[in-house]
Amino acid sequence: MPLAIFDLDNTLLSGDSDYLWGRHLVELGVVDAEHYERANASFYEDYRAGRLDIDAFLAFALRPLRDNDPADLHRWRSEFLSKRIAPRIGQPALDLVDRHRRQGDTLLVITATNAFVTAPIVERFGIPHLIATEPERDGAGFTGRVAGIPAFQEGKVARLEAWLDKRDEGLANSTFYSDSINDLPLLERVDHPVAVDPDPRLEEVAHARGWPVLSLHSAPE
Repeated sequence: MPLAIFDLDNTLLSGDSDYLWGRHLVELGVVDAEHYERANASFYEDYRAGRLDIDAFLAFALRPLRDNDPADLHRWRSEFLSKRIAPRIGQPALDLVDRHRRQGDTLLVITATNAFVTAPIVERFGIPHLIATEPERDGAGFTGRVAGIPAFQEGKVARLEAWLDKRDEGLANSTFYSDSINDLPLLERVDHPVAVDPDPRLEEVAHARGWPVLSLHSAPE
């Protein structure tokens, strides 16, 4: 079956779950507010500009998973999903996913944001497959390190190819939806690239190459 691949943050979701998770931790008082908020905002701007140092960012972003009890993390995540994520799941995005579902396509989200944050979000879209940056585990807890290749830029292509190899499948007639210039390597690999509420650099590329440009959000972030 053809693959329908979706980026998550600012594509299916009206907002960036990684950034919003950081804001949630600040609000809960789990992290030092001034330092964390400043660093979180700086990394987010670097991501939007296509210059993110992914190793530095993940060392920052995964530290709260390492430093807190898993039971607390799950409770905070449940609150996060209700308060910050549910309002950002819009009907146009749900309709797009459902259209591909009714066509019989294989549905997959691929995201640089870590799987602890994104797995329950993807479940809310009813999408059965997820490739995300995997936080390394130590028993029930986390080490603060990454397991394997981060699903970022060319890493998304590598992770997807490994996933396809395990399933003995390919990218024939595949579609990929993304908002970000960071996803250009994967957009160039699929048969049907679609820019969704694209950032300025991706919008320029999409228009130059004749790719469809789709809006799912009235006020993209």
